[in-house]
Amino acid sequence: MSDFQIRYGAEVAAALRTGRPVVACESTIVSHGLPRPDNLRVAREIERAVRNNGAVPATIGMVAGDIVVGLDDDQLTRLATSDTVVKLSVRDLAVAAARGADGATTVAATSAVAAAAGIGVFATGGLGGVHREAAQTFDESADLVTLARTPIAVVCAGVKSILDTGATLERLETLGVTVVGYRTRRFPGFFITDSGFELDWSVDSPEQVATTLAARAGQGVHSGAVIVANPLPPDEQLDPELHDRTLADGLARLDREGVTGKAVTPFLLAHFHSATAGASLAVNVRIILRNAALAARIAVAATTTAGEGGPDHGRHRTGRADG
Repeated sequence: MSDFQIRYGAEVAAALRTGRPVVACESTIVSHGLPRPDNLRVAREIERAVRNNGAVPATIGMVAGDIVVGLDDDQLTRLATSDTVVKLSVRDLAVAAARGADGATTVAATSAVAAAAGIGVFATGGLGGVHREAAQTFDESADLVTLARTPIAVVCAGVKSILDTGATLERLETLGVTVVGYRTRRFPGFFITDSGFELDWSVDSPEQVATTLAARAGQGVHSGAVIVANPLPPDEQLDPELHDRTLADGLARLDREGVTGKAVTPFLLAHFHSATAGASLAVNVRIILRNAALAARIAVAATTTAGEGGPDHGRHRTGRADG
């Protein structure tokens, strides 16, 4: 029987032990967020983008009940190709481990596991948030509450545009989660560059993000996440008119077909992929690759800051190394 400790890939374990920069990557985008066979190819490209920018990728998932920080290629392939992989938020981790499940970690679960492993930077596509009609359904992603209590920098392209962006930003403010725009004061809208919402703060370089993280650790006051909102350049976004039309059609289909809960996001993302003839998938891939590259540069800068007396992101790591 498993001892239920976090397992580490050999490269990630060595990087954490020696203080090299590490970037956490989620596995839900591999198992549930992208269609096959693109999902496995993109997962490898994400890891390559992290490496090309000076950091070690640590894709997180669950294999046969074990949380693994730093999936190897066989494990990544298993999660990308199996039909029995479950989607795991934080609340699901213990019961899934007890059942010996294969699972892909959401933003919330990946953030929590990464922080427990001593990894300070996480790259994803878009965050979960407050769903439309949440006033009636109370449907809100666990990402928000988890980020409020998890000390990690999350590089993303905002929240998925299928959500209520304004309400999500209000909740992040209420929960005390820091949000900064990367070279912008406008909050990105995932597929589109500008969601229409202003931000209070922006940063211009990975070093500024690293200094912010060092200040947070040094003050010892704020224990939550720092969200680094990294918009696509306007010439790489999905055509805004196509985006708005596709979103309206998708929301109407949701209502007609009675799709709710966890099924909403994959349903709408699949609708976008179909209705835009693959254009939204290409944008989605650009988003995650750009975020992975920026996260790696932030991790490198944060490691340099730590070497100069900043926070030691690896000091809380527990578990065992494999390989």
